[in-house]
Amino acid sequence: MDRKKFLYTLGFLPLAGGISKVEALTKKINSSINNRSKIIMPKFELPKLPYSFDALEPHIDARTMEIHHDKHHGGYVTNLNKAVEGTEMEKLSLEELLKNVSKYSAAVRNNGGGHYNHSMFWVIMGPKKGGKPSGALADAINGTFGSFEKFKELLSAAAASRFGSGWAWLVSNNGKLEIGSTPNQDNPLMDVSELKGFPIMGIDVWEHAYYLKYQNRRPEYISNWWDVVNWDEIAKRFKTMG
Repeated sequence: MDRKKFLYTLGFLPLAGGISKVEALTKKINSSINNRSKIIMPKFELPKLPYSFDALEPHIDARTMEIHHDKHHGGYVTNLNKAVEGTEMEKLSLEELLKNVSKYSAAVRNNGGGHYNHSMFWVIMGPKKGGKPSGALADAINGTFGSFEKFKELLSAAAASRFGSGWAWLVSNNGKLEIGSTPNQDNPLMDVSELKGFPIMGIDVWEHAYYLKYQNRRPEYISNWWDVVNWDEIAKRFKTMG
């Protein structure tokens, strides 16, 4: 093989159109990556619980955890996939759906929120956790609310006073920590939410999260919930800030 043919084979000499084979291939790959209209996202999946159903006892009972994860969260995932199937929404990430959720159906809002909220909820809890945060997260909480005790009081009050079903949140809103709550499966990422920001942590106060053990005693559930809070995971969320 002569030198010219060898270089052409490797792609260093141009094609008839004036670009090399390497450049042409690169252009084709980049076009495919950037053209989201030809890309379908994978289906949403129920994340595996990172501990056993009974791992959070006595604070949260095993039967509640099993039903909450497998049935409730599993239902949100199934119904979310049905809601987006065959539509342009199949190309969007969960965060993109929530950011513009006012454009979509109630099924996307409710089930997309439920999927995001619970995916976070499982990992910010864990066995033999609780206590207090440390490091940068502790500094931010103390600097914003005066003390960890005051922060805990305010977030607990937001959870206890949420009428009906919903969530209480600690969010980072443009770098500032704020506490608030949302109804149903709404969250602060949604364009329809009055509370805006990146969810650093949240407390689920739907009755299905606690009713088997606590019945109507939501404040008792909230008080005991602090004993399973996984501050290491929450610190990771705080560090990313979305």
